[in-house]
Amino acid sequence: MNKRVIAGTLAALTLSASSAALAARDHISIVGSSTVYPFATVVAERFSKATRFKAPVVESTGSGGGLKLFCSGTGESTPDITNASRRIKQSEVDLCASNGVKDIVEVQIGFDGIVLANATSAERMSLTRRDIFLALAKQVPNPDGSQTLVENPYKTWKDVNPTLPAKKIEVLGPPPTSGTRDAFAELAMEGGCKTFDFIAAMKSADKKTYKAVCHSVREDGAYIDAGENDNLIVNKLNANPDALGVFGFSFLEQNIDKVQGSIIEGQEPTFETIADKSYPVSRPLFFYVKKAHVGVIPGIAEFLAEFTSEKAWGDEGYLTDKGMIPMPRAARSEIATNARTLAPLTKLAANH
Repeated sequence: MNKRVIAGTLAALTLSASSAALAARDHISIVGSSTVYPFATVVAERFSKATRFKAPVVESTGSGGGLKLFCSGTGESTPDITNASRRIKQSEVDLCASNGVKDIVEVQIGFDGIVLANATSAERMSLTRRDIFLALAKQVPNPDGSQTLVENPYKTWKDVNPTLPAKKIEVLGPPPTSGTRDAFAELAMEGGCKTFDFIAAMKSADKKTYKAVCHSVREDGAYIDAGENDNLIVNKLNANPDALGVFGFSFLEQNIDKVQGSIIEGQEPTFETIADKSYPVSRPLFFYVKKAHVGVIPGIAEFLAEFTSEKAWGDEGYLTDKGMIPMPRAARSEIATNARTLAPLTKLAANH
């Protein structure tokens, strides 16, 4: 037999075997962000009730953990979709590519705010991003006024700012693998860090050092890694009214009888202040789809259509009841078109 015919036959058999292996799974596999998890779960429930497809299996692994699983390759043992409470990083795009995951569809779904909350039985805190940086950074400007950095010496909020209560700094929050942690470091801590001119000047001179100073969280017990379980943080805040916790606004909405969001730079975290971007610690939310799995694993295209429908993510959609802040209509329309056509991510351009 002609060698080319044999090679072509083998290639066809390999492709067929690959598709058969993928098709062996009859449900969509979704991993990723704990913040996006409740939104993905409610969409999955609605999707399975309205269609002939099985309900997607949604797991909360954290944004970083989800992207690592997503980028590990293609095939039924790998996820089809990963949720993320931050944008995918170039290093993760490169990891995907190195493992054969080359066509990634990015879907921004809306906005969320990051809150620093405490128990409703305690006094509501009113903070600035500078206060947050000084309370939680590993290194801070020397209190003697010299333009040098020292290991964080602050023990109470009053040490940070004389107008704040003399309560021990104790903040429970997500681990380094969490998109919420990444976004909190970028939006809250860096937002306060760059108010110091000599640190801000580092950004152009030595960007790596600047980021290390602004994003590194102290490790002396003032910040407590509470894992990816936001329910655990809420329970601990109720047990200790002096403590604060870091999580997404959507989770605050679900537990408004137990916890309250701190006011940050005069803005209370609300649906309205996050939507109009006056609340300073807000971020976009995403999920990423493996194009190679669409049409092989049943229902992915239909799941995308449900998630990007006006009844789901629109101004009056059911996801707003869960605390998600919708994007402007024009942005939704553009992203829905990209999702429908499975337009692959080509570059990490600016967020909508």
